[in-house]
Amino acid sequence: MKPTDVDSRILALAAQVTESFDQDVPVLLLKIKGILSSTSLGGKESQKIKKDLYYYDLVQYCVVVLKQDYSRLCGGWATAAQLAEILSQCCVGLEVKENPEEFYNKLLPSAVDNLLFLGRRLQARFIRAIKDEEKSELLRCFQTVTDAICWLLGGHVQLTVCVLQSNHFLQLLITDDVKTATAVMSMLQNILRVNSSVLLHVDEKILHSVLDELVYKLSSTTNPVTGNAATKLLLSVAESYPQLVELLITRYKGLRTLLSKQWTGKGFDRSLGQLLDLLYSESSRKGEKQRLHQAASLIQAVWRGFQTRKRLKMLPKAVTALQRSFRIKREQALEHLKRQKEDETLRQQLKLQRQRAMRLFHERQLTLLEVVHAGQLDRHIQEIEEKAALTIQRHWRGYRARRNLHQQRESLKQYKAAVIIQRAAHKFLEKCHRKRQALSPWKEPKEFTSAQKLALQQRVDDYIRLHPASQMSEEMSKELHLQAQEKLAQYLLRSSLDCRADQRREALLAQINTDVELLMSAPSLIDATEKDLEVFMSRSVPVACKARQSHNTMLKYARWPWWKKPGDEFMDDMIPDDDLNTEFGALFIGGSKSS
Repeated sequence: MKPTDVDSRILALAAQVTESFDQDVPVLLLKIKGILSSTSLGGKESQKIKKDLYYYDLVQYCVVVLKQDYSRLCGGWATAAQLAEILSQCCVGLEVKENPEEFYNKLLPSAVDNLLFLGRRLQARFIRAIKDEEKSELLRCFQTVTDAICWLLGGHVQLTVCVLQSNHFLQLLITDDVKTATAVMSMLQNILRVNSSVLLHVDEKILHSVLDELVYKLSSTTNPVTGNAATKLLLSVAESYPQLVELLITRYKGLRTLLSKQWTGKGFDRSLGQLLDLLYSESSRKGEKQRLHQAASLIQAVWRGFQTRKRLKMLPKAVTALQRSFRIKREQALEHLKRQKEDETLRQQLKLQRQRAMRLFHERQLTLLEVVHAGQLDRHIQEIEEKAALTIQRHWRGYRARRNLHQQRESLKQYKAAVIIQRAAHKFLEKCHRKRQALSPWKEPKEFTSAQKLALQQRVDDYIRLHPASQMSEEMSKELHLQAQEKLAQYLLRSSLDCRADQRREALLAQINTDVELLMSAPSLIDATEKDLEVFMSRSVPVACKARQSHNTMLKYARWPWWKKPGDEFMDDMIPDDDLNTEFGALFIGGSKSS
């Protein structure tokens, strides 16, 4: 929703920017400075002007045009510096209540990134410049951009983290040029003044990169300007973050010697002395920590020695216990081997006894055979064979009976299971049959007897005698017949019309479903061919004219400026009569071929 009572200058500028070419937009946006300067800084009128500039996308244009190459534009890089200053002035003090995420989470970070990118371009051109006039002009523009960044960060403190995490900022800081490096270090010092805790919220890798570059500048140059700026910046870091002083001492061990030998007497001894005092005080605290650590290590060493000596004193007892345990285990193993040998000897003795008994049995049998008479020998052998056969048969029958019993148990289980299932099925079917008989209302009538038939006939005759039927003439019967025929014809005609309407409705529904399937399965414009295009072409002239009219209207609407689109002026154009008499192909939905 755009504000009402907008300044006419803003409306005119928005219209000019929309209708102008890209190379003319930066020069037009410089008029914003005159609009802002006409109001009091920080007043309600100034805030309203800034809101109007934001709602009419002029602030967004300022952010976008910062990435253009100003070497070929009117005004050159001075125009870019002025736009950076205008952008910071427009964003500071601007409060967006409608859709604030778009402003705070997208526009402001993008503005900071584009300002840093513009600073990198100015720095690169300043380093490559040869003429003194050009270098002074580029340096002035670069300082204007850094001042604009500092002014923007002063109004929106949350952007300081975005600046330090940007690769453009590290590229600006990593330079051998004295003037631009000094300006960047001054900007970093202003950032630390605005947000003193910003270094605690950035990544450790970025923090190390910044500190590495500052220490490198102190060690690689003898320029007092660079040394003064780097020393003041390190002093600000050390005073703001006491926990980083230890990092400076441990990460850069020769920093104190470098500062005291190389930079003493260069004109900034006060800042240098404060930084050295902080480093030496932290070093003394670190030495105290080391002494405490050494004392703790000594106590731990004494305690470990005491424990070791105590264990050594107890070592003979442990060795004795170990030897005792070993002897007990060895005796147990020997006892186990002895038992195994005894068992093996016992088994051998039992085997020999069985063999001896078998041998004695055979000898006894031979002795008996010698005693038995020769005539009874065959009978004796036959009895022995019959006993052996009976024994074998008895064992076989027992095995077969046990096997059959096991099989019969399985069959019996299956039979019982089948009986249970059949009983349950019969009960279920009987229950269903009873339900059907209870629910069925009709029952077969019983046959009447002759007496019941005579009584029923007498009742019918009495009823007819008491209620005689009215007589109807032949003309009335014919008229009633004609009326019935007319109503029947009307019903048949209406039913045929309803049937046709139903068929037409079903055909239209089928056509709609076909159209929907065609539209859903239509290929993209990149993959479309002439064969696919023929499916969506219509031979109907009104449909083709309506399609062309809609297409032309949308093209006209797309070419309108943005400030004209929200109004009520957009109306559909009428179809010319000439188009109705023209035959051409146009967009076609589905398989309709109606003209």
